[in-house]
Amino acid sequence: MLNQIKGLHHVTSLASSAKRNNAFFTEALGLRRVKKTVNFDAPDVYHLYYGDETGSPGSVMTYFPFPNAGRGRPGTGEVGTTSFSVPKGSLKAWADRLSQRGTPDLRQDTRFGQDRLLFTGPDGDAFALVESEDEREPWTGNGVSEDMAIRGFHSADMRLRDAGASAELLKFMGYEEIDREDNVTRFAVPEGNDANIIDIETLPGVGFAAQGAGSVHHIAFAVENRARQLEVREALLDTGYQVTPVIDRDYFWAIYFRTPGGVLFEVATNEPGFDTDEDTAHLGESLKLPSQHAHLRDRLERYLEPIE
Repeated sequence: MLNQIKGLHHVTSLASSAKRNNAFFTEALGLRRVKKTVNFDAPDVYHLYYGDETGSPGSVMTYFPFPNAGRGRPGTGEVGTTSFSVPKGSLKAWADRLSQRGTPDLRQDTRFGQDRLLFTGPDGDAFALVESEDEREPWTGNGVSEDMAIRGFHSADMRLRDAGASAELLKFMGYEEIDREDNVTRFAVPEGNDANIIDIETLPGVGFAAQGAGSVHHIAFAVENRARQLEVREALLDTGYQVTPVIDRDYFWAIYFRTPGGVLFEVATNEPGFDTDEDTAHLGESLKLPSQHAHLRDRLERYLEPIE
């Protein structure tokens, strides 16, 4: 069993409008845009990152906004709901705030004894705010008060037709089963990074998802550095998984592999972070380009949708 993985690093999804996506995460949810860059493989598409002040691992939601992309079809074989941690007693304020902004599908429930506010994003993305004891410092620069501001991820919910093989994979990755409720099994990394929960929702009669705007593209798990990442990669290869070589993503190094349930997993390093090419006070303000796309700056700045 691995002990290098400490919880979530980031979650990456697809969107249909960069401007609408940016407004939702910065204005409605009050997160900070910590990086404005482009997709490594499709430089005419933004890669936008939202999180806390520095983009701490376990706080960052990222998006590829493909202009006018069609909606995804929810189903199994994907991350369904991405949940953020908020202070106890704050859900009423959040419900009021999101209702005033016309956020659809607002509803409350309780899972594993924790109160949640569920809602959907601009492209039908499934989200929840979960009341929990969380000591992480929030970002409050976008007008959301400290007593309700998002602290980072709480958990991610994998929707699978059969949980067996994916549950074993999580256990191999250092997660422990800590609870069950109806068709949901909860896993957590002991002494993780406060974004250390994965829920598996078993839905044997539900068809497979089709990716599109609003779908989670992949979910990334955090390791401290490149040495720990290489240990994880070797262990996964030894277990029979097809794992990519290490890829430099400028702000972290990444490896990827497909899980038995169909979800794309990434293992990302906490180093070097988002302040490698911008100081902390100005994160996310300028368009940053990977070195291989730097020569495209003039064209991209004319082509990419303005988001401010």
